[in-house]
Amino acid sequence: MTEEHFDRLVREADPARLDLVGQLDGVKQTLLGEIMSESTLGRFVQPPRRQPRVRRFAGVAAVVVVLAGVLAVSVLPGEPGEVGEVASAPSAGAPVVYSPVAMRAAEKNPRLLINQPGWKATTVYGFTQEMGTITFRKGGRELEFDWYSADGYADRYADRLHVNRPKAVQVDGWPGDQFEYSASDFEVLLRPRDGVFVELQTGGDWSRKEFARVLANVVRVDARTWLGALPPEIVIPERALARAAEVLADVPLPPGFDVAALVDVGINDPYQFGAAVTSRVGCGWIAEWQRARASGDEAGVRRTVEALRSSHGWRVLRDMDKAGDWPEVFWEYADEIATGTLRASYSQGLGCA
Repeated sequence: MTEEHFDRLVREADPARLDLVGQLDGVKQTLLGEIMSESTLGRFVQPPRRQPRVRRFAGVAAVVVVLAGVLAVSVLPGEPGEVGEVASAPSAGAPVVYSPVAMRAAEKNPRLLINQPGWKATTVYGFTQEMGTITFRKGGRELEFDWYSADGYADRYADRLHVNRPKAVQVDGWPGDQFEYSASDFEVLLRPRDGVFVELQTGGDWSRKEFARVLANVVRVDARTWLGALPPEIVIPERALARAAEVLADVPLPPGFDVAALVDVGINDPYQFGAAVTSRVGCGWIAEWQRARASGDEAGVRRTVEALRSSHGWRVLRDMDKAGDWPEVFWEYADEIATGTLRASYSQGLGCA
């Protein structure tokens, strides 16, 4: 068993917290119902012609959680046409305009969606520096798409050869290799293209027949279509500052903290966005604590201790604590600061550069 396969088993042992969806307020619950009841992608784009294409940033603490919103990505029947048209808002009829930052983030990723009804996005994070993850769930099955820089493909492929002999497959014309961990546990490595490769991993109860059927319905779409298919709960760059204002409402900021820089954290579900933001806050306060201790600034040390001690009451962390382990990780290091000690592992644990 490889280390990555072990990691997958650990992730699958923590089931998605679908019960949290019921905690949404009335307006969000209504919106959620609308998203679940219809095809999102089908409203924006005509189905692509089937033709060959030329063509795990893990969360800050590798925390995998379910987002409050869901995404159904079935393409509705329609006239044949090329993917690549501007996504149109159904209510207004005007083209949706995305910021250059959002377009760059979308264009850098493979933009693969499942063209079948009922699949819902449960996790979205990363989409920066040629890495990202999006996981879809339907019933008791999950299919996770992880993409990485192409320079890591050779090692990943060599490692998978220890699993079994691969079977050649294609995903919307993109060649790859399928590996089997068991009769119900599959993985596909799509070969490098445009500087990245993609890893598709199953979770839950699958059969070979069902996996082949789903693979045949995975499609690659253009950047506008991909962005347009994301529900409003997903934090894309142009939503980052508004969402950050909510996250930071009761959070004391370290000296020199740049809120505007939060637009570069990628495309994330609410949980992962909260983790990314509080990571930067925590790292900023730790840097201030280290500076204050080194310079004998006792007032600065006290400010840092008080700020991080208050994190036990930050609304964002208290809400996130219902769905994952990131707050517990954060609080462990915050409490160490209060005692005047800090493990060297904080840099990796909190994602401090």
